[in-house]
Amino acid sequence: MKRSHPTLPFARVPRAPFGRRLLAGALLVLTSLSLPALAERADRDQPVNIEADRLTVDDRNKVHVFEGSVILTQGTLMIRGDKLVVTQDAAGFQNGVATASGNRLATFRQRRDGTTDQYIEGEAERIEYDSRSEKARLFNRARVTSGGDQVSGHYIEYDALTENYLVTNAPGSQPGTAPSRVRAVIQPKSEGQ
Repeated sequence: MKRSHPTLPFARVPRAPFGRRLLAGALLVLTSLSLPALAERADRDQPVNIEADRLTVDDRNKVHVFEGSVILTQGTLMIRGDKLVVTQDAAGFQNGVATASGNRLATFRQRRDGTTDQYIEGEAERIEYDSRSEKARLFNRARVTSGGDQVSGHYIEYDALTENYLVTNAPGSQPGTAPSRVRAVIQPKSEGQ
């Protein structure tokens, strides 16, 4: 899909039931999960609003750099970070990278489709979104929450096309030690959920 303006990271977010599948890998602890509901579908058709302390635009290379308490909104989607870099390739696809400095984390929050008070939330030191592949990647101290369900690890990748998550431990960590483990909290569901 070709776009003429910078699109947001996470314009397409998790859609399938959270916690259905947990898979173990041979070398890494891997978890494949699906989330409980679609993100707000109407958000894709809303205008993108970005606030920051500073904006640098390189039109020739199609790079927009927002710095200082960045807040990006599109409908119910909100992304916050200290810096947001949006690039556009020759085909019109955008990549977004939100980062935080110091001990803080970049965050996103989006209402689940068809609800008024349920949100999908995530945080990490760096959040990347590729609109061509429709993949979101969260790096370092990554966590995604939907309802009471939560998954965390060193790295989380969400594929919007297959509606699956991949969660891995920190590279180089030793099996069986606390930092090498991914974590998932899956709340019991009542019938009809």
